[in-house]
Amino acid sequence: MQQMLSFWSVLDMRRRVIVIVATLAMFAAVLALARVASTPSMSLLYAGLEPAVAGDVVRALDQRGALYEVRGDSIWVSGGQRDQLRMSLAGDGLPQTGGAGYELLDQLSGFGTTAQMFDAAYLRAKEGELARTITSNPFVRTARVHLAVPAAQGFRRDQRPSASVTVTTTTGGITPAQAQAIRHLVAAAVAGLVPDAVSVIDSAAGLIPAVNADSGFGDGKTEELKRAVERLLEARVGQGRAMVELAVDVVTERESITERRFDPQGRVAISTETEEKSNTATGAPPGVTVASNLPEGDAAKGEGSRSQGSETRERVNYEVSETARELLRAPGGVRRLTAAVLVDGLRTPEGTWQPRSDQELADLRELVASAVGFDEARGDVITIKSMEFDIVSGGVAASGPGFLSQLDPMALIQLGVISAVILALGLFVLRPLMASGRAGSGVAPLALPPAAPEGGLPVLTGEIDDGSGLPPLTVSASRTADANTPQDPVERLRQLISERQAESVELLRSWMDEREETR
Repeated sequence: MQQMLSFWSVLDMRRRVIVIVATLAMFAAVLALARVASTPSMSLLYAGLEPAVAGDVVRALDQRGALYEVRGDSIWVSGGQRDQLRMSLAGDGLPQTGGAGYELLDQLSGFGTTAQMFDAAYLRAKEGELARTITSNPFVRTARVHLAVPAAQGFRRDQRPSASVTVTTTTGGITPAQAQAIRHLVAAAVAGLVPDAVSVIDSAAGLIPAVNADSGFGDGKTEELKRAVERLLEARVGQGRAMVELAVDVVTERESITERRFDPQGRVAISTETEEKSNTATGAPPGVTVASNLPEGDAAKGEGSRSQGSETRERVNYEVSETARELLRAPGGVRRLTAAVLVDGLRTPEGTWQPRSDQELADLRELVASAVGFDEARGDVITIKSMEFDIVSGGVAASGPGFLSQLDPMALIQLGVISAVILALGLFVLRPLMASGRAGSGVAPLALPPAAPEGGLPVLTGEIDDGSGLPPLTVSASRTADANTPQDPVERLRQLISERQAESVELLRSWMDEREETR
């Protein structure tokens, strides 16, 4: 304590102010460092929730007394309690993503509920259940479903329902295959709804067009075909030594062709009608009178004229051969396919590179043509080349998440800033002050004794010379003539102390007593 008081007493006003400010800053930095160290690390609980749903989650956290922070549209909790809070909130049905479901029907009572109210509530419940099912996928963050189901009316036909789905993903976008899966999911849940009547809108990529999976190539089909060709080539040339790029020209328009053709040479008899006619006529004999017409007359014995005829008619009906054909071409058909294949060459034992032979490239081209369904009449093109690959040195496999990756970046920044402040205060403020305090403590260096009278040795009085220069040390004539006297003043002082040891001890003892009295 006495040393601190003595150090404080030798400082001037400016240095005292600096020491006070540095001490306060040091204590503040230490307190801030302790606070940061004692504050638990925060982890993300939920992000991107709707305001109403986020309010329910915050209210539930308040009821549980959990420590949380709201940062924009994100809710952060203590890292050690995050998983437990998620399980607990999930047990309470929080957060309610996708809106309410069939529980809306539980709120309807039999009294005062009309058919229109029940239909509207059922439609809302159906939309909420579909949204919940879609958001259960890991890549979907939020989803909204809108159904347009027309009311049943007996005098109207072709009333087909439709739907639209808005999706926000965690990865930045959905693929056409995922959008097609969502269409089939919604279409299967609504009676009379077809997948083509469901529109899927991605919040990042916009409208996702539908792909006819029955007769066409989509992005997913092209990628699948590309991977198949790469696997086929890598089995021969090695892993990572083959690159394949496919360009598929897909038909985008829809075309309907109706054709009707007649063949006059290909007639066919469809019916035959035959008509036969015969007649017989008999004339009266000559000389016939009224008497001869009597039964007993002579007229019965005569013969008259007689005629007989026959007629035959045949009618055959023929039908001309007719061919009717209707052709419907839907979008998605392949109009032209182009494949570019690049394979690495061979390495000799000396380390030189050489391209693959033409025969091997021809064999690989046949394999690629069989894999992609090559059609020369369609105009397909396959180009395969053997070129040297740019060898990239392999990197070190990424290790798992370490301890630093689990810390909050802001906490690490705070710790670094506070540590830098403490180090700066210690090196550039306190250390110079301590050095200057020691230099200005008022203790002057031991001066040489004053000059002795002529003919004698200097007298040691025990007083400290305040002068800046060293007084000359004079000795007696007999000692002046001594050649062994050192020229260095310090050496002469040491020699003087060794010659007068008793007086030197007394002098030092008096100095020590004076310091003790000062304290």
